[in-house]
Amino acid sequence: MESLTEGQLQQLVERVSTDFFQRPFTHRAYFNPRLRTTGGRYVLGTHNIEINPKHYHLFGIEELVGIIKHELCHYHLHLAGRGYKHKDSDFKQLLKQVGGSRYCQSVAPRKRQEYRYELVCQDCGMRYLRRRHVNTRKYVCGKCRGRLHLRELEETYDGKTAR
Repeated sequence: MESLTEGQLQQLVERVSTDFFQRPFTHRAYFNPRLRTTGGRYVLGTHNIEINPKHYHLFGIEELVGIIKHELCHYHLHLAGRGYKHKDSDFKQLLKQVGGSRYCQSVAPRKRQEYRYELVCQDCGMRYLRRRHVNTRKYVCGKCRGRLHLRELEETYDGKTAR
């Protein structure tokens, strides 16, 4: 997939704005590689739109257009003085009307859940994996209310691989 320049992104945002909203986009659209958890952002103070370049590189032009439509909903509703926030009915209605994406796909790597402790019930044998130390005098087994024995795992354990 070839790279998209900032000028091409600006033209794409302007074209999507006129085609789907019948209104011009008169501000700036640009890539912001510092965005981590979101596909794009509408900046209230400047009215600019920032796009996460990873979404284009990983998922293609269709995902990018969905993100642009989402941000343009914020843009046009805010400039019109209507409800531009995610919770507002104006926003939800316009997003559905133009076919924008409500959520974007995740680009953040998944964190592995690593466990350091294991609690074992002395009565029923139920096992609980925990990341943090637990006071066994304060807590009991959730299944049978028996006493718990805390042991520290030799290696960190992610819950899926064998020890």
